Amino acid sequence: MSPPPGEVYVLPLTDDGAPDVPGGYIYLPPPSTPPYSVRFVVEGTSSICREGSLWVNIPAAGEQFSRTKFREYKLRPDFNRAIEIDIPILQAGAFAFNTSYTPLPEFSISQSAIPSSTRTETFYIDVSPKLLLGKEILPLDALSIVSVVSKFMGKDYKKWDSHLAGLTQRGYNMVHFTPLQIRGESNSPYSIYDQLLFDNEHFPQGEQDVADMIKNMENKYRMLGLTDVVFNHTANNSKWLEEHPEAGYNVETAPWLQSALELDDALLQFGENLAEHGLPVEFKTVDDLTKVIQAMREKVINGIRLWEYYAVDIERDSKAVVEAYVAGNIKIPDDGFGTSEIGGLEKVKQWSLKQKADFLKEKGMLHGLRIDGRWSRQVDPAVGAALLTALLGRYSSDTKDNQVTETVNKILDELNLPFYREYDTDAAEIMQQVFDRVKYLRLDDHGPKLGPVTKANPFIETYFSRLPINETTRKHNSKALALANNGWIWAADAMKDNAGPDWRPYLRREVIVWSDCVKLRYGKGPEDNPFLWEHMSKYTQLMAKYFAGFRIDNCHSTPLHVAEYLLDQARLIRPNLAVFAELFTGSEETDYVFVKRLGLSALIREAMQAWNTGELSRLVHRHGGRPIGSFDIDVPTTSSPQLDHEIGDSRSKEIIHHIRQSPVHALFMDCTHDNEMPAQKRDARDTLPNAALVNMCACATGSVMGYDEVYPKLVEIVSEKRIYSSPYSTSEVRIGAGEGIGGIKRLLNQIHTMMGKDGYDETHIHHEGEYVTVHRVHPESRKGFFLIAHTAFPGYGNGNGGLTPVHLTGTKAKEIGAWSLEVDTSVEAKAKAEQNKEYITGLPARTKDLRNVKVESQGDDTTIQVPEAFPPGSIALFETWTPSAEHSEGLGKFLTSGAAEAFKELNLLDLNFVLYRCDAEERDSSSGRDGVYNIPVHGPLVYAGLQGWWSVLESIVRHNDLGHPLCNHLRDGQWALEFIVGRMVKLSQQYGYSKIEKPAQWLKARFDAVRTVPNFLLPRYFALIVQVAYNAAWQRALSLLSTNVQHGQKFLQSLAMVSVQQTGYVKSASLWPTKEVPSLAAGLPHFAVEWARCWGRDVFISLRGLFLCTGRFEEAKEHILAFGSVLKHGMIPNLLSSGNLPRYNSRDSPWFFLQNIQDFTKIVPDGIKILQEKVPRRFLPYDDTWFPHDDPRAYSTASTIEEIVQEVLQRHASGLSFREYNAGPNLDMQMKPEGFDVQVKVDWDTGIIFGGSQFNCGTWMDKMGESDKARSKGVPGTPRDGAAVEITGLLYSALKWVAELHASGKYKYNGVSAGDNTEVTFADWAARIKANFEKCYWVPLDPKEDIDEDVDPKIINRRGIYKDLYKSGKEYEDYQLRPNFPIAMAVAPELFTPQRALIALSKADSILRGPTGMATLDPSDLNYRPYYNNSEDSDNFATSKGRNYHQGPEWLWPTGFFLRALLKFDLMRRKTPEQRLESFQQITRRLKGCKEAIQASPWKGLTELTSKNGEYCADSVSVV
Repeated sequence: MSPPPGEVYVLPLTDDGAPDVPGGYIYLPPPSTPPYSVRFVVEGTSSICREGSLWVNIPAAGEQFSRTKFREYKLRPDFNRAIEIDIPILQAGAFAFNTSYTPLPEFSISQSAIPSSTRTETFYIDVSPKLLLGKEILPLDALSIVSVVSKFMGKDYKKWDSHLAGLTQRGYNMVHFTPLQIRGESNSPYSIYDQLLFDNEHFPQGEQDVADMIKNMENKYRMLGLTDVVFNHTANNSKWLEEHPEAGYNVETAPWLQSALELDDALLQFGENLAEHGLPVEFKTVDDLTKVIQAMREKVINGIRLWEYYAVDIERDSKAVVEAYVAGNIKIPDDGFGTSEIGGLEKVKQWSLKQKADFLKEKGMLHGLRIDGRWSRQVDPAVGAALLTALLGRYSSDTKDNQVTETVNKILDELNLPFYREYDTDAAEIMQQVFDRVKYLRLDDHGPKLGPVTKANPFIETYFSRLPINETTRKHNSKALALANNGWIWAADAMKDNAGPDWRPYLRREVIVWSDCVKLRYGKGPEDNPFLWEHMSKYTQLMAKYFAGFRIDNCHSTPLHVAEYLLDQARLIRPNLAVFAELFTGSEETDYVFVKRLGLSALIREAMQAWNTGELSRLVHRHGGRPIGSFDIDVPTTSSPQLDHEIGDSRSKEIIHHIRQSPVHALFMDCTHDNEMPAQKRDARDTLPNAALVNMCACATGSVMGYDEVYPKLVEIVSEKRIYSSPYSTSEVRIGAGEGIGGIKRLLNQIHTMMGKDGYDETHIHHEGEYVTVHRVHPESRKGFFLIAHTAFPGYGNGNGGLTPVHLTGTKAKEIGAWSLEVDTSVEAKAKAEQNKEYITGLPARTKDLRNVKVESQGDDTTIQVPEAFPPGSIALFETWTPSAEHSEGLGKFLTSGAAEAFKELNLLDLNFVLYRCDAEERDSSSGRDGVYNIPVHGPLVYAGLQGWWSVLESIVRHNDLGHPLCNHLRDGQWALEFIVGRMVKLSQQYGYSKIEKPAQWLKARFDAVRTVPNFLLPRYFALIVQVAYNAAWQRALSLLSTNVQHGQKFLQSLAMVSVQQTGYVKSASLWPTKEVPSLAAGLPHFAVEWARCWGRDVFISLRGLFLCTGRFEEAKEHILAFGSVLKHGMIPNLLSSGNLPRYNSRDSPWFFLQNIQDFTKIVPDGIKILQEKVPRRFLPYDDTWFPHDDPRAYSTASTIEEIVQEVLQRHASGLSFREYNAGPNLDMQMKPEGFDVQVKVDWDTGIIFGGSQFNCGTWMDKMGESDKARSKGVPGTPRDGAAVEITGLLYSALKWVAELHASGKYKYNGVSAGDNTEVTFADWAARIKANFEKCYWVPLDPKEDIDEDVDPKIINRRGIYKDLYKSGKEYEDYQLRPNFPIAMAVAPELFTPQRALIALSKADSILRGPTGMATLDPSDLNYRPYYNNSEDSDNFATSKGRNYHQGPEWLWPTGFFLRALLKFDLMRRKTPEQRLESFQQITRRLKGCKEAIQASPWKGLTELTSKNGEYCADSVSVV
């Protein structure tokens, strides 16, 4: 038997090693059997592959996890495919990865420094724990948790059974216990006396009793255990602190706290002495408190001389500085006095007093600016002496001592000014904080109103716990015995240590302190506090031994490295540990940091924080799950049959998952043990709807003991002495109405757990007035539950709130039940509950059944209407299903099956229609009837085919954007389905397109299968069908392209698919006038049809890449033959016009044509045979006579391609001089009459061809001026007459090629006849060019070499380049730096001296190269205008009507030639494999912009040009 197909989660990495996952948060499911894998996918050309390694601390089989143990996977560059590394996931936890690599050095033609190895930041993979209850897996989203405060459960744990039985009956499956350890003197569960000892009142046998309790819970009551872990603090009376005061923050371990401790002492003393100071001890008004605070300034802040902690001691420091100055003991800071100019010391003498003081503050403080004690800020005497020396000169017998001392004192006085201002600010803050805190504690209505100041209730809480003086503590320094208490700070940075040295919240009294808890000081690692780390590790592992989950108390105050370490210790004991956290950072970004690094299962979120129905609805929406109808990103990828054997059978059967964007998961509590109860904060009746809304959420949910019982108020965990009572602990809990909400809660919890186990993860939440409705469904079966909740906030009264009838489209509903909660909240009822001295009891409360909820069906639709008697505190619950999706699990399989088979017979021309076709092409083939689809509000698609749809859907699916206009359009109707199917069916019925019938029928069958689903599901299924079809078509296309494309990287494949985009049948633009064949577009959408589609120059610039490199040899051959057939004047036409009206005005086209014939003979198997292919001639050979295509002479003769090549060479050798046929405004309304004259000749001294004039533009830079207003009409933007450098290179390449062919007997001609009938061999002609090329084109780097070249130094703008032209009509244009010389380099490298070539290429790289294209002109040129706007109608001669088309805008296609040239010449100097590898990496680095652009473009191609630095150009062709 073959092994089952493996599951793989694909994790692509970006070029900088970051996870390419939406949101960046990687959250994976629990480990499975067999284990699934994470597949790291790195593009083989990525920067991180340079001497790169992937480092992962995911443990291998049989290994124990260690956070610091990383496995190395080498990232070896691969320029053909992506690197894939599969790592099995064998356990849960927070795992880390990063990459190390050596950055690619900047390209340099000289020896450059090799960068040192670097490492990326660390990224995290969180794997969810697998919780087992017996043998049953309990997903996190299925958890129904209840919190209990252990001390309220009763003394002996064995008597807790009644409560546990009541909890399990209500459907809870996990119990959260507050800490079970011995409590400190405050009796708070969170003030732990000894972390390693369980409370012996509850657990007389200690650890064994806890083990028995947990076992009993799991086996008898089917509930898991969860406990708090408290990492931040310990009880203020923890005995072990006396032995280890270094575990806390004291003045010895944290000297910066000395001022805070002294202030705390003084405040406590001040509070005790209020009466002695004649101040009130009971504050009846704010004025009373204000008197005390004003006295506090004098008695406390001034009394302890607090300013001495801020200021420098002038007497001490002045004396020390003067002594150092006299002794010549000076020290100048590393960067001196901050001035490097000549005469710098003179500038110091001119400094103001403030500048001198600032110098000392910034560079001359001996211990920095931290406040560690009185007068701890101290000037470094040697630096102060250096400043004196700069000001007064070196000390000598002539120096006046009084002047020195006076100078120092003035500077120090100035230095103290900002320190005193700092003190004033802090003193004011101290007073304000004390005022606010005392006011809250003693005056505010919402505060505890503590009453008079007494010893038991002191004026202010102490910030420090003082250890008792005894035999143990006497061993320590007395400074170590006052330990900082823990607390929290409003809106504090969770990443900063509250008691650390970087800020002063303990001094400024900003901490809301817990006086019963000492803050623990961990330091940077175990070595800083060995006892504490060991002690807390034992505690953590003890908890992990028995509890399935942790709740990290006060996680936001826990140092991250501490929590990481302790959780690692816990997971060594229990790998599948669920970890929840109380985390209030105030920043979602910071939340993510904690979640990712700690592997938190969920963050605790509280429904009781909502202040109204709208806010409650928002919270439910946030934690409810994915929206109904969400998109499935795990669409099966269809490999074409031709590729399956390459992939391998096992790999092709893998189940591939794409990592979804994941929010931070929540443990959503209807109420926590820290929250006020609904009876306090809202209306007691809200207990029921609040609980129901929470339980409908697709996340772990929770409650607290007393919530279901409707306790009247928050149970105070410190001072409360009573124990729990619950009616559900003493009787059977049945589903339905009854006392409290227990019976309803049982149903809600059961439904919640079932939905969590089965994967009901789609929800729709609606808020209307006092109501919130929630519909939660299964994404496949479409079964679900629907809740109507009438919330109860103060002032809602008793009416039904006026809910609009609810319509469930395409959905059936069956009522499960409707209930309301009635609570007696009278003063008497509350008093009775609170007066019970032994038990905590709830308010009298009952749920009752509600009748007359109307559920009406019409077809598959349902309408629900609540009755008049549906007051606040009511809910109605329904079971739902979608009749049209009752077999949706099978539907999903059907929709994704059979695509490869349906598309397997299509050829590339079929696929051009199926995938692409822009609007103009579509209308051309339908005589104007059909175009691309127009999505309301969004706009037209770029293509009528599947790519047009997928370009829109790709982002929608990736980001689950159900609000996109396309989704709205699909919900409104099925027009899009009709369009896709109708278009395919219509074409399949046309001659030659019968193979499209199968994919047309496949699409029809799939769309028909979803036509009856509710409209809200249609976007999901539409996207699924389109994506499957698109994938199948894409794979089929790849299978028909060359093997290097099939197995190449995605970027290469995307480029290759441009050949499918651009090549197709167009009625108005065949290659021949009398037969219809597919033609290659010059660019979409502007050059798609008619005369504008097929350009000779464009075809043969791109033919090598689009046809030869992709294996489309027949298409290449057809284009060569077609253009060869219309040869005239020794030129191929620039505009083909299907051979009807070809135009001959491009001097470079024939040379690109010959280059491609040469490439064909070298790339295509037996390609040399093309030379003997016969071509019918549109015009007569060597005859310039024009006649129409239907003239009897047209196509009456034939030539071989060999003869056509020769005709090109011979006609140019003889010289060309003709006027274009039909010259005048009918041919070109912009050109002046002189521009229609075409002249070409050879200078036989150099062998170089010259041509053109200042009135035309015969190369690719062919923009003609068009503006009457700017007076540029008929004036070319770039005439480029003379000898264009690329034409010279292409000419040499052709001559060298035919000379070699002749020498080997494969070309019958030996040369040409020159104008004087002299015979010139090809070898001789080529030799003349080579001998003169650099003399004519090279602009020396060193002016001394000018004498050796043909240059005019007065005109040179930039050196170390090759001229763009030679002997043009405007000489300065010769010397312009443009991206044309790399074309010559790519085809004729022999013409260039390698070192010179690299110099010129380096300049083009730094000056011309943009993100995707090459600037068409040097930015330093006065004619540089990088922004092209063809519609500009201004009087600007340079830019009006887009005359600057080639005067700076960055064109794409020269980039290819540039990179080919750069690689070619760079490899010449590279000797070792490592050096040659660097050359390839330099090239791929320069493709980054193109890779990003083709991925981002809806056209899935690269734009013709951009403006400066890659900026968008609206007039550019979208894809070329």
